[in-house]
Amino acid sequence: MSQNSQVDSESRQSLIVEYARARGRVDVLGLADELQVAAETIRRDLRALAERRLLRRVHGGAIPLESAAFESSLEYRSRVDLAQKHRIAAAAVEQVHGAETVYLDEGFTPRLIAEKLAERELTVVTASLLAAEVLADSPGITVLLLGGRMRGRTLATVDHWALRMLDELTIDLAFLGTNGVSVEYGLTTPDPAVAAVKGTAVRRSRRRVLVAADSKFGMSSFCRFAEIADFETLITGSELSATEARRYEALGPTVIRA
Repeated sequence: MSQNSQVDSESRQSLIVEYARARGRVDVLGLADELQVAAETIRRDLRALAERRLLRRVHGGAIPLESAAFESSLEYRSRVDLAQKHRIAAAAVEQVHGAETVYLDEGFTPRLIAEKLAERELTVVTASLLAAEVLADSPGITVLLLGGRMRGRTLATVDHWALRMLDELTIDLAFLGTNGVSVEYGLTTPDPAVAAVKGTAVRRSRRRVLVAADSKFGMSSFCRFAEIADFETLITGSELSATEARRYEALGPTVIRA
């Protein structure tokens, strides 16, 4: 391969990653047309980027993988796997089982859970401004919003004020999300500050329920905040295969495929 073609390949792959992160998904034929190369060239690029853990191959294209250098925006999360996330949220509220205090994690699925909790009588602790806003006018809900530095990408608080407040509480039930969950590495997220809040929520809660779309399973990120065995229930979509679900159930929790 010539030096020029190597440079072209690197530049093209950089563009592909940029497009995937901006759009949430790229497809082979669209990229081939946009970049004026053969579809097979794009397939080779996607394979190379998947090997470097920058993208994840999906049917007909690829989606970005989250890492310490990249985390998807709330806008993106509100568009991807939306029907699945609504099913997950509906299944999640069935796990309340008389809990009086609930922790809601940052992220879009916990926001959907907040909507479904709005008519109940609960104390809700959260780092998420989105979840707090949803519950602000609920007459039966008392909202405790953790203080701290607000992360603009997720509109949630982190750092020592949030950790100190959370560490003083004992919570009946925590609904937690994740950027990745795998048998090998447990639950992970790209940002150490976020991992610290999630890990504290795990420790301060009597029961823990994971809410995560099937695309999160088999993935891992920079910072581990919990083990799979820490959770009594993992709730995902029916898109996760029964065979894969059994691998996680073997580690302790019940897996609900909503």
